[in-house]
Amino acid sequence: MSSPWRWPLYQQILLALVLAVLAGTFIGPWEGFGFIGKLFLNALKMLIVPLIVASIITGVMGIGTPQALGRLGGKTLLYYLTTTAFAVFVGLLFVNLLNPGSYAPPPPEVIDAGFAAKVEGRGAGDIMEIFLRMLPTNIVAAAANGEMLGLITFSLLFGAMVLSLPEALKATQRSFWQGVSEVMVGMTNLVMRFAPIGVFGLVAKVIADTGFSQFAALAVFTTVVLLALLTHTVVTMPLLLKLVGGVSPLKHFKAMSPALLTAFSTSSSASTLPVTMECVNERGGVSRNTTSFVLPLGATVNMDGTALYECVVVIFVAQLYGIDLSIAQQISVVVLALLTSIGVAGIPSASLVAISVILSSLGLPLEGVGLILVVDRVLDMCRTAVNVFSDSCGAVIIARKEGEQTNLV
Repeated sequence: MSSPWRWPLYQQILLALVLAVLAGTFIGPWEGFGFIGKLFLNALKMLIVPLIVASIITGVMGIGTPQALGRLGGKTLLYYLTTTAFAVFVGLLFVNLLNPGSYAPPPPEVIDAGFAAKVEGRGAGDIMEIFLRMLPTNIVAAAANGEMLGLITFSLLFGAMVLSLPEALKATQRSFWQGVSEVMVGMTNLVMRFAPIGVFGLVAKVIADTGFSQFAALAVFTTVVLLALLTHTVVTMPLLLKLVGGVSPLKHFKAMSPALLTAFSTSSSASTLPVTMECVNERGGVSRNTTSFVLPLGATVNMDGTALYECVVVIFVAQLYGIDLSIAQQISVVVLALLTSIGVAGIPSASLVAISVILSSLGLPLEGVGLILVVDRVLDMCRTAVNVFSDSCGAVIIARKEGEQTNLV
């Protein structure tokens, strides 16, 4: 039997997940788990800013002309809006069919009193803030604060302006940014050698801190979210891959497995971006130009799993309090989930604040969200994997629509 270190990366990560569950269960809370996980997460986050900037700029320059850039950008945005809308409607379907909020009233003792403080003073203005973050006053500060929307906007504009330069200057810029991009790919490969160890630490800490017993009280809600996420992942997205992209869903799943497992472990689309780009480019055979343009955008604005989750939580809270939402109100939930999911990663308190915006707009009690915090961490891991999977599907579908041949047909 060969050494585990010679196994494919996804098999090593799967083994690490199994060992993490065992270690977290039998060893219990231990500082070492958090240290190992944070070390790996820090290494991934270290790559994000230079990788996004270099990838988008080289991707835009590689497109060739402003007309081609507009065509690719239009296809990308259309894909993101379509798949996110599909995801929200899947969530809406399951939460209405299974009606998880009807199983028990919200017990006062489990409502998180600290939640109100997290969302105090927040409302529809947070949606407008998303657009303001697209044009930061200081791009260096935006990068330091992890404000990816501003960084992406700057990189898109920079790359587009390079296309208008004289050929000599354009060649200099292209050589420089391609060099930076290649260096970042090499650094990503280096960090990914330690992915199984990092995944072990991250998952073991979650298991040791939360365990499994807390799921009983919210079993139906958790089931609804998982069923909806699973349906979007194994039905909606494979149909798009097959019917629109003309590629094999099974081959795509296999190619993306390291990225999906990393997303599940880190709960961060941005932190997983280096791995996603490597899988789509090297394992999927999508060109560097398409990968560099589509995936960094997707990691920030394409949040299928997050939008689905927001929709389910809002309807769940309404059901808990016996509030019957009309069709028009449920459609407004869909629209707001689409809008808030776009910039959710950059908003403090992440999806919790986005959910609070939707609840406030409908006049629903914010306190009900405290109930879901018990299971939010593990569900966050699941919905992040769905976010990343949708990003990867988008890169493949758009590449095929641009006439590229991939390894997934």
